Amino acid sequence: MPKRLYARSLIIIIAPMVLLQSLIAFVFMERHWQTVTQRLSTAVVRDISGIIDLMDTFPQDPGHENLIRISRERLALNISILPLDPLPAPGPKPFFSILDSILSEEITRQINRPFWIDTVGDSDLVEIRIQLEDKVLRVFARRSQAYASNTLIFLVWMAGSALVLLAIAILFLRNQIKPIQQLAAAADSFGKGRPAPPNFKPRGAEEVRRAGAAFIVMRERIERQIEQRTTMLSGVSHDLRTILTRFKLQLALVSNRLDTAAMEQDVEDMQSMLEGYLAFARSEAEEETGTVNLDRVFAKLKEEGNLLGRGFTSTIRGPAEIQVRPNAFSRLVSNLVSNSFRYAKNVYVLADHRDGWLTITIDDDGPGIPKEMREEVFKPFFRLDEARNQDSSGTGLGLAIALDIARSHGGDIILDESPKKGLRAIIRIPA
Repeated sequence: MPKRLYARSLIIIIAPMVLLQSLIAFVFMERHWQTVTQRLSTAVVRDISGIIDLMDTFPQDPGHENLIRISRERLALNISILPLDPLPAPGPKPFFSILDSILSEEITRQINRPFWIDTVGDSDLVEIRIQLEDKVLRVFARRSQAYASNTLIFLVWMAGSALVLLAIAILFLRNQIKPIQQLAAAADSFGKGRPAPPNFKPRGAEEVRRAGAAFIVMRERIERQIEQRTTMLSGVSHDLRTILTRFKLQLALVSNRLDTAAMEQDVEDMQSMLEGYLAFARSEAEEETGTVNLDRVFAKLKEEGNLLGRGFTSTIRGPAEIQVRPNAFSRLVSNLVSNSFRYAKNVYVLADHRDGWLTITIDDDGPGIPKEMREEVFKPFFRLDEARNQDSSGTGLGLAIALDIARSHGGDIILDESPKKGLRAIIRIPA
């Protein structure tokens, strides 16, 4: 069965119509067409049989002029008397001709003499030859006399009306399916973090309109909730920054009398944590979709790797340009690659862009992450105590932010064991 609603709806409309018309055509062909043709052929053969009886009853008329005249004027049969010659060889039978079979059966049943008929072709006449004792009777009859000629008209009208009805049904069905397709496209765009189509509004049947209106309300609630969360966390971060600034000023004033190195380090850690919180809060903020060139993204990461003394290798398969939220996507890739830079010496990146999906595979030769901990590391503020360096700077939000961005684009991140003996991170998002 087709998977699309439009194709299934067409089948629901077309299948009963085709079944009904097939049944009607079968009944018509089996009953009406065959019955009418049978009766017409019987009447024609009965007339021919009567002509043969008259010829046998009145042999004193050698030319049978009166019989020929009466047959033409009263019976609409054009007859002629031919010398006694062998009948022509039987011609090829048509694949489907009800007239040929019924006419042959009637001649055999009523006359029971050698005969030859020609019903093949587009001619309006049917030729019949019957071998008598000393001559051959040739009869030309109109095809309509022995054949139900209105069958083709019936079939043409039936097929034509069916096509007209199907065209109208398809036109109306397409208009009913289009609002559902627009609603699906709007929901898909929202799931990928992209703005809804500019011309989207509830249309179509009442149920579809209600679904569209409910989607719009849901989208507005989610956007409002994200905006409120971002505003709240941004305000908290701003207030704490003010306190940290005064704290730094006080440290500077007392730096000549006290050893403030530890306190300054605490301030820097708090600053870093605040920046991480703010980045996490902004990860779902609204950002317009734009074009990002993967070559440029990987070039910046390579420069970062060179500064840190790390090896970086990147490969791109397919188009280098993708449609995503630029800042969020750059943060997504940067968080994962920077995480590999921190714990590995070499990083290998493969971007595969095809079939509407972008898959970025990041491999490193670091210590990796135990299998049972690969889901836990995506939780905010989670830090490993053995596999990763606990004393290194960080807030524990890098992977959480990366996963949040990937899912806001309609994708996901999967961690696995790398062939390079380290960690493999797979980013898969629609692009």
